[in-house]
Amino acid sequence: MRIIGGSWRGRRLTFPDVLGLRPTPDRVRETLFNWLQHDIAGARCLDLFAGSGALGVEALSRGAAELVFVEMSLIAARGLRDQLQILGASAGRGRVIEMGAARFLRAAGEPFDVIFVDPPFGVNALAEIVPLIDAGNWVKSGGLVYLESEKLVGEPKLPLHWELLKSKSAGDVGYYLARVKPFQ
Repeated sequence: MRIIGGSWRGRRLTFPDVLGLRPTPDRVRETLFNWLQHDIAGARCLDLFAGSGALGVEALSRGAAELVFVEMSLIAARGLRDQLQILGASAGRGRVIEMGAARFLRAAGEPFDVIFVDPPFGVNALAEIVPLIDAGNWVKSGGLVYLESEKLVGEPKLPLHWELLKSKSAGDVGYYLARVKPFQ
């Protein structure tokens, strides 16, 4: 898999062979980052269920100021740390946290500008994770949340003060971009 844009464009991403690890396809990443083209530079981002790190690394390549990768698999997290070191992103811009996404979201933290949520298929994790993101105020007012799931699951249920901006599907993947409405 290759990074499709930004300063690392064309660089190859490697990741360990971990059961259930399903990197976001190139076509989906390209569409997503077209949607986010004006929102990534200088942004503080969170990549939940980081896995291969494809979404977060793509954001770093395109100028994200900070990326926190949350990954439960020790093997995948180690592979992601190695990848960030190879790319030169481990010096403050990219940080890997070995922990489950739900546990991470139950702790206190600073809100992010953009959150990527791409859980493993077959577990309907969005039903648990979206309310945790909202309840913990993990997204800044006006911030963006990317959600990916099996297309068959359909559009994710969003909190009332979130608005669905974009949605598409590719193969078995349904993907969505939501904005937390700015406070009035």
